[in-house]
Amino acid sequence: MPARTPAEILARIERIEIRARGIVSEIFSGQYHSSFKGQGLEFAEVREYQSGDNYRDIDWNVSARLGMPYIKKYQETRELNVFFIVDVSASQNFGTSRALKKERIAEIIALLSFSALSNNDKVGLIMFSDQLEKYLPARKGRNKALEILRDVLYLEPRHTGTALGEAFTFASQILKKHAVVFVLSDLMDTGYQKSLRLLAQKHDVIAIQVLDEAELSLPDAGILNIRDPETGETLYVNSSHGSIRKAFEAGVSKYQQALAKELKAMQVDHILIRNRDSQVKALRSFFEERKKRRRAHR
Repeated sequence: MPARTPAEILARIERIEIRARGIVSEIFSGQYHSSFKGQGLEFAEVREYQSGDNYRDIDWNVSARLGMPYIKKYQETRELNVFFIVDVSASQNFGTSRALKKERIAEIIALLSFSALSNNDKVGLIMFSDQLEKYLPARKGRNKALEILRDVLYLEPRHTGTALGEAFTFASQILKKHAVVFVLSDLMDTGYQKSLRLLAQKHDVIAIQVLDEAELSLPDAGILNIRDPETGETLYVNSSHGSIRKAFEAGVSKYQQALAKELKAMQVDHILIRNRDSQVKALRSFFEERKKRRRAHR
């Protein structure tokens, strides 16, 4: 059972923080920093022109005064606004092994938020069910990261449904500056593609899909009473029937393939993390792949 007293809540969040900070320090050092573009360029210095420099960078006023060519140098401004759009619909309270999906989401957010803080970035939060549940503007500091973790783990949503499209529309309206946006959800929703596409046109969006193994393949466990936590509808299924399991897996596979294709077309990165997966390995692979892509485009 989840901790509920203030002391238990604080102790649990501190354990997650300590574990996340250790991983960030040992594994993610430098990888997060090199995976994302800064918000722009700022003037750094003027220096003498050297062979190989771009002539377009020549500062003609300085060059005229000093009688020899000088160029302007710029550096990337590193500070980022990092937002977590978190699906807090009732389906996030599902989990058949190790942890509930929302607990895995909290662990992932801990790794990402403390990586952001080590880079002097700001972190913010948008929590959505089928309506806005909570919004925290982006701020710096440990206390902000801990507040986000507390809300993800313990905030009781007022509604059970899912409306990702509304969440993406809200984000587009309130995010005025370029941001790195992590979407944490099982992505089991429809009708959100247009609003996600618009969000991705202005921001760097990464969809982290968190799923339980039982959502990918039915266990061989006889007659199961399956209940939809968002609608309350129930269905009896003979999970020991081979053709039923195959049909279920085929449907999931088709959905996942279509989802991956859609997200790629929108230029939204997609990370699938299942209960048996290591979120550390998944995020590390993601950072390494992003770093390679950035180098390739330079």
